[in-house]
Amino acid sequence: MASIQIKATDGSGSFAAYVVEPAGKPAGSVVLIQEVFGVNQAMRDIAAWVADLGFIAICPDLFWRIEPGVDITDKSEAEWKKAFELFGKFDQAKGIEDLKATLAVARTLPGANGKVATMGYCPGGRLAFMMAEQSDADVNISYYGVGLDGLVGDLGKVTKPLLVHIADKDEFFPAEGRAKTVAAAKGHPQIACYNYDADHAFARVGGTHWHGLSATIANGRSAAALAAALG
Repeated sequence: MASIQIKATDGSGSFAAYVVEPAGKPAGSVVLIQEVFGVNQAMRDIAAWVADLGFIAICPDLFWRIEPGVDITDKSEAEWKKAFELFGKFDQAKGIEDLKATLAVARTLPGANGKVATMGYCPGGRLAFMMAEQSDADVNISYYGVGLDGLVGDLGKVTKPLLVHIADKDEFFPAEGRAKTVAAAKGHPQIACYNYDADHAFARVGGTHWHGLSATIANGRSAAALAAALG
């Protein structure tokens, strides 16, 4: 476990990224994209899991422009209020810039094999979807991304594998939007959409909507995609 600093490409400063290394190298890298709760214990646990799979995990602090070091949970009303306030202030375009900067660093970390993935959750799932359209990542994985139907106009730009894990009981992503996303992706050779009989954030270990079966199936699909793309 370590924390590194990454320079923002717009010259506005630098931001922290949490890194967990696997036992063996060289290895592919996975850029983990946070939920609205910051780089918290849930994200650190995912990073440990990714490292256990044999990949370098790197999770950047995307809220650094608003408040560096956010680390909260989904356990209280006050934390939820803060999370939504942060998300409301978050500049997604700047977030994509920071993720691209992280991607470049991830390819060149000591022991990295040059291949890199993104894997995001909630708003991070939306950003992973956007990275599939806007970056050169070798594979992108989106967990219960929000508002994905507003991004389907650029699906023609997707040239690398994109996995989309969709919660069929998602309170933050209406059924109409979910259906539109699946329909738009149908037939695309690089995109696979998977639906789960679960609520939003079903793969957040210890979270209020944790659903073990859905999480296990989704995580298995993600692990297989990472292995195929990153070696």
